[in-house]
Amino acid sequence: MRISLLAGSAVTVLILAGCSSTSDEEPARVFATPDGPGLSAAVTEEALVGHLEQLEAIAAENDGNRAAGTAGYDASVDYVVSQLESAGFEVTTPEFEFETFEAQTQTLSLAGTEIPVFALSYSPTTTAEGITARVVGAPAGADGCEAADYTGLDLAGAVAVVPRGVCPFGVKQTVAAELGAAAAIVVNNEPGPLDSGTLGDADTARIPTGGVSQEDGAAVLAAPEVTLTLVTETETTTSRNIIAQTTTGSTENVVVTGAHLDSVPEGPGINDNGTGTAAVLETALQMGSAPEVTNAVRFAFWGAEENGLVGSTKYVEGLSDEDKRNIALYLNFDMIGSHNAGYLAYDGDDSDQVGEPAGPAGSDAIERTFVEHLAAEDVAVDGTDFDGRSDYGPFIEVGIPSGGVFSGADENKTAAQAEKWGGTADQTFDENYHTDQDTLANVDRAALAKNGAAVAYGIGVYAQSVEGPNGVPVGAAREAARAEG
Repeated sequence: MRISLLAGSAVTVLILAGCSSTSDEEPARVFATPDGPGLSAAVTEEALVGHLEQLEAIAAENDGNRAAGTAGYDASVDYVVSQLESAGFEVTTPEFEFETFEAQTQTLSLAGTEIPVFALSYSPTTTAEGITARVVGAPAGADGCEAADYTGLDLAGAVAVVPRGVCPFGVKQTVAAELGAAAAIVVNNEPGPLDSGTLGDADTARIPTGGVSQEDGAAVLAAPEVTLTLVTETETTTSRNIIAQTTTGSTENVVVTGAHLDSVPEGPGINDNGTGTAAVLETALQMGSAPEVTNAVRFAFWGAEENGLVGSTKYVEGLSDEDKRNIALYLNFDMIGSHNAGYLAYDGDDSDQVGEPAGPAGSDAIERTFVEHLAAEDVAVDGTDFDGRSDYGPFIEVGIPSGGVFSGADENKTAAQAEKWGGTADQTFDENYHTDQDTLANVDRAALAKNGAAVAYGIGVYAQSVEGPNGVPVGAAREAARAEG
């Protein structure tokens, strides 16, 4: 049985959800108030940590990780499904195919000097001897996103060197490949190594492609020739998403909320993304399968996010036009307890003027919902760009307004942010990102608790209404907004 304290009240209130138990033997359940304040109070740090303990134990029993396509991921699916079913949800676990990628050798040599290089996911393999070829760099100011950037240059058989930024890595290597390049190297556009990234999928990948640090970029560009060795392997396998929806609420204004369940192969993924998973799961358990809500809530747990947002992409691609129209908004939660935590909300209105443009109409309102809630908790929130690195990406692409909270990954916390939130300036938000140290011991529990409550608040608010000052387009306005997009 579960209870909640209504916000602003010292009285404990029990509210029956009105759902029947799944069997005669199962006791009736009591659920939290299904509005924003009620859910926010009900999703506790203790409960969130309990889920993280379970996910960490699963990783420990399965080679230290919960990566898609592994026994650790399957056990994570079993855990989440069992929790949802215990709350009366009907749960589906649709399968999809995806490619796993492994880099066995990653070396870059210039004039006998070894430079660290990282194979971008789905990079085709070189031979064991590598590719030795002359270097052709994109001209200063060019980003390698279109053939015109190389006007007057001969890329045939060369290693193209391009800066990071403006367009996806997959586009950069495709342009270089179509001009005859044998391989490509992407130089980071900020200090530090380019040690993560993807070409998108195996179909997009055309030529071996690696990333190097900003510091090493000048040496690579100055070299007359380099030897790039990226021995890689890509295999097709299957994974699963988890989908559960309330039986109550309008199905013409569905609130979809999601978190990716998989970790990287290198670690247990407790912040990335056990924390988002725990918050969405606990909100579902507290809300229950048949709450008194205006709008249906669909809870999603995505597979193979770390392989290129595969699970969420396959899901959105499988929706009919009517299904898409009936989704009012999408709330995404990926990393909410980073070690050197920030308090960030996706910049739905592009007020920061950083990176990508504003999200679809209504994304600005979602941002305000989270900013205002956390402000009431004495937390001043910064924006974070819709940079396409998490599962909101496929929803934004089809015009569905999106948002959520985030505690930061491999970006540096500024001095102003450290003064505002505490923590250490000029260090990454999560130094354990994508490592074997992404454990419960390295989760900032204060950030987990505040952000976890914010997750529940946002879901609860929109479960009750998707209209009003912080609402999203409905009816004809939705049709018009998405047609314009």
